[in-house]
Amino acid sequence: MYVTIQTEGQSPRDFYQYLIGCVGPRPIAFVSTLDKEGSSNLAPYSFFNAFSSNPPIVVFSSSLRVKDATEKDTLHNIRHQGEAVINMVNYAIVHQMAIAGIEYPSGIDEFKKSGLTPLASQWVKPFRVAESPASLECRLEQIVSLGEGGGAGHLIVCRVVAIHIRADIIDEHHRIDPHKMDLMGRLGRSYYVRASGAAVHTIVQPITHPAIGFDAIPEEYRHSAVLTGQDLATLAGLEVLPDFTAISESEGQDETWNTLTRGEASEERHRYLQHLIRTGNVGRAWRLILTNPQKDRISS
Repeated sequence: MYVTIQTEGQSPRDFYQYLIGCVGPRPIAFVSTLDKEGSSNLAPYSFFNAFSSNPPIVVFSSSLRVKDATEKDTLHNIRHQGEAVINMVNYAIVHQMAIAGIEYPSGIDEFKKSGLTPLASQWVKPFRVAESPASLECRLEQIVSLGEGGGAGHLIVCRVVAIHIRADIIDEHHRIDPHKMDLMGRLGRSYYVRASGAAVHTIVQPITHPAIGFDAIPEEYRHSAVLTGQDLATLAGLEVLPDFTAISESEGQDETWNTLTRGEASEERHRYLQHLIRTGNVGRAWRLILTNPQKDRISS
């Protein structure tokens, strides 16, 4: 059963909450700009992502104020100055980011209000956030208006001219360690998510070779009441099946499995397979499936 919410007839404020509750977690662009007097502005935006690496393009959206459809300071500043720094938000600064997100009068320096440290950039005039784990120096490519009413987004398309990454979050493979980066993501309302620790999952999937797919899994397991979609996807994600003809009789033996396959213990079988899959023994799970009685075998 679903609750269906049609766009037409909904207040923009209510529909916004449903939308951001569905589309998440969203990365946060903590955007630094300068006004025409040279005063700093610092504000967070969660309608943000990277859209190209060559050329390096990132896009964030600044919506018009709902109450009067006027431009926020960030949009006004970048429209006239053409430069910005997009700082990443990690757990260590998320509460300071929230203070900077308060709507202060124009000309107020959110660096001072939030207690964050301005750091001179190298290629653009706006300051970086010294406490941020990574910052993107950007120049404006274009602004795409999506509407004129309150809440209408304006896509700010930026070309990245340089990235500054804190040295201690780069691992031995010269890649960013997500646990040390410790980024925060935005959900609906006042909810956030921390992208480190147990919340981070490694899903290794070949991109150049096709996976065997769900249709390679015997029907009994494919329609299991125990095995979840993620369990089955782990089985289906292999590039090739284990070679059935190369499996010796001793390799096909498993005392627990043999006990469970006596009679009609299908649920117990499936739970045992689930245990193997979730403990990283995917090959073993497949070998047991392949060496099960004929009704469970698939052709090699």
